[in-house]
Amino acid sequence: MKLPIVDENSIEALDLPGRRLRWVVTKENTNAQHCTMCVIQVQPGQTVRPAHSHPNGEEVIYIVQGSGRVMIDGVVGPVNEGSAVLFPQGSIHMLQNSGDKVMKVACFFAPPSDLSTYRFFDDVQFPA
Repeated sequence: MKLPIVDENSIEALDLPGRRLRWVVTKENTNAQHCTMCVIQVQPGQTVRPAHSHPNGEEVIYIVQGSGRVMIDGVVGPVNEGSAVLFPQGSIHMLQNSGDKVMKVACFFAPPSDLSTYRFFDDVQFPA
């Protein structure tokens, strides 16, 4: 039996607006049935864009390194290393690195998600 262990550095990174993303846990590479997980890196001063929601599930993010702000349905709050944040199903959210080092974030989705399941909101901006 092959153990479902994945080294994030073995996954091809996607360069997306405001972040570099690697889908670490997927059905294809671990046979996960009920969740997915990605790791993102956000450079200082960058904002994950566009604002988006997950109409069919929830997302939990965990800040592995760095600090910044999250916005959930227009409400802004600080995050730092060790913070976990729940983005409830359907909530419109964004993440911003307001610190001075790269922010590394683990993102967990249930049920499984990928970019095709996101709903994007180009007109929603992070408050100043």
